[in-house]
Amino acid sequence: MLKKNEVYRSEITDLTSEGSGVCHIDEIAVFVPNTAIGDVLDVKIVKVLKNYAFGIIDKNITPSPDRICDNCGVYSKCGGCLFRHISYEAECRTKQSIVENAFRRIGGLEPVFEDFCSSENISHYRNKAQYPLANINGKAVCGFFAPRSHRLIPVTNCNLQPEIFTDILEFVLNYINEKKISAYSENDNTGLVRHIYLRQGAHSGEIMLCIVARKDISRQLSALCSQIVSKFPKIKSIILNINPDKTNVILGNKCITLFGSDTISDTMCGNMIEISPLSFYQINTFQAEKLYAKALEYAEPSQNDVIADLYCGAGTIGLSMAHMTKKIIGIEIIPEAIENAKSNALHNNISNAEFYCGDAGKIFGMLRSKGCSPDIIVVDPPRKGCSQETLDLIADAAPRKIIMISCNPATAARDAKILSSLGYSTDKVSGFDLFPRTGHVECVVLMSRKQNDVI
Repeated sequence: MLKKNEVYRSEITDLTSEGSGVCHIDEIAVFVPNTAIGDVLDVKIVKVLKNYAFGIIDKNITPSPDRICDNCGVYSKCGGCLFRHISYEAECRTKQSIVENAFRRIGGLEPVFEDFCSSENISHYRNKAQYPLANINGKAVCGFFAPRSHRLIPVTNCNLQPEIFTDILEFVLNYINEKKISAYSENDNTGLVRHIYLRQGAHSGEIMLCIVARKDISRQLSALCSQIVSKFPKIKSIILNINPDKTNVILGNKCITLFGSDTISDTMCGNMIEISPLSFYQINTFQAEKLYAKALEYAEPSQNDVIADLYCGAGTIGLSMAHMTKKIIGIEIIPEAIENAKSNALHNNISNAEFYCGDAGKIFGMLRSKGCSPDIIVVDPPRKGCSQETLDLIADAAPRKIIMISCNPATAARDAKILSSLGYSTDKVSGFDLFPRTGHVECVVLMSRKQNDVI
């Protein structure tokens, strides 16, 4: 057995999606953070469990050729990026391996794994950022929480965010401190400003500034609106979101528009898209367009097909396919997103799209009972994947194809395995990097109805 605090020499042979390297000592898997495949290390064991252990680097004997110098001053503290210490090429190889391993080990599946789609931009690519606030040494500061904690690491110039976000953040923080508007305290649910939340249209350049507060502070922010819009004319919307609850959920249910429009606009796959504070919208616009193009390639719809778009968000995926098919049916649980989806269809003169608000499984079940029988189902679930009820309904609908877009290869592989038992083959999987330098990886999955299950 490995012993805590003992040092062992070993080589890192794999990386996990949590960013830890994996080595094997006495046939036990040991997870070591901040390592790279090919590192030969002296590893100090810090925790031993029944089947695996955790270690830290005691000494790097032979550094991996994948290692690079990171260019972020808070990388080791923030926890947002996991792969800034290795080359981007090595990161993409790791992410492709994460996708393949999930489908092979979790799903027991062997689809065609297509070439991994890397991102052209690996910095300043995010169109959205949410910065929690805290009071440190009598001043309101913002940043990100350290891993597995709510200890704030002050940051305004994150390398993943548009550079203009830094300038806007610092302007807002200066205003908050000058006006002595208090930062929120999680410990006792006091203070006012909880988060500064920014969105930008990658094509349009339009910016939404959303300030999340514990109660209505419209009067305290009135001077900010005129000042900041004069300084940053790309700001087209300023929203106050009120979240009075003692919770780690960022946004509350009430939004007050302090300046401009309730939404900002952007272009996705040639369609004009309206984005509200509560809308789901892919973080990396240019990569998302490639991802949706792959989904369209897999779907290969005809003019007579009906497509059901489950977890449709603001309708971006379905609307990108609407011109090639008979009808789009979108389902989403967030009311504001459904309103955006309806507006997006209207503004793009798309008349063959219908959108319904509610739980994907329940609404789809209701539509099925009324005779809805889609030829293709597109599903883009949250990280937890689809419920068994939803998967059963999808299989019962017997579409010709299922296109799954997932931000979690593990749950995608699990759901594909379940659908395999319900009559669907997993034909192709394509990995996409929408979040360079982080541990997140997306994939698009093509499933088709098995021939002996044709109804």
